[in-house]
Amino acid sequence: MSDVLERICRDKRDHVALRKTCRPLADLEATIRTLAPPVGFAAALAARAADGIGLIAEIKKASPSAGLIREDFDARAIAEAYRSAGAACLSVLTDTPWFDGQDDDLAVARDTSGLPCLRKDFMVDPYQVAESRAIGADCILVILAAVDDALASELVAAARDHDLDVLVEVHDRDELERALSLDARLVGINNRNLRTLRVDLQTALTLGPLVPPDRDVVCESGLRSHGDLVTMMQAGIRRFLAGEHLMRQTDIAAATRALLGTPT
Repeated sequence: MSDVLERICRDKRDHVALRKTCRPLADLEATIRTLAPPVGFAAALAARAADGIGLIAEIKKASPSAGLIREDFDARAIAEAYRSAGAACLSVLTDTPWFDGQDDDLAVARDTSGLPCLRKDFMVDPYQVAESRAIGADCILVILAAVDDALASELVAAARDHDLDVLVEVHDRDELERALSLDARLVGINNRNLRTLRVDLQTALTLGPLVPPDRDVVCESGLRSHGDLVTMMQAGIRRFLAGEHLMRQTDIAAATRALLGTPT
């Protein structure tokens, strides 16, 4: 685990411990019982990818590597821009100290767009799975670089209990082998090396063919042009997660259409 990721996870464990005292699991479960069922995140992505491109568009204000990404941040306006431009799903950063995200960003984005939402955060405790469901998420992220196999299995099982989809993120062949032992349909291949922060699209091109056909590959990080997506599609990958490039653009909807190759 990289030093930055280790610090993020340490802070997250402290954060979760505090949250448990403020809002016990029983309170979360009571809230969940009042909610409508989650929307199928993986199914929505598959439907769009069947004859086109399944894009998970990310709402992210800041990051440890890039600092502040978008000064005029408005989760509601961004979600609507992504929806209008043809995104299949949304990914919303909710980590506060490292990414300047808020739980409310997810609720606002989902209510505004009507699109299935991934809670993009650092899952280090099954409590967060119930928390994700309570704030309106349809899918959670499990980063295998951040958890061991036992915790990964716990998180996936908790997600199943709450009818949430799971995006299991990998960065190398060893993590991919671990991911394939989990009951998770979505396998995210992150082109960013978490130790060096270097981005290399070859990562997805190398690991993608190793994923069996009963799983859905999601290519993450470093996608800046429609040409990048075309390169991946030629290798059989039709699902993508893009955020930082889009979040930096003045016209997010236009930038999303350009990435998708949609005529304006």
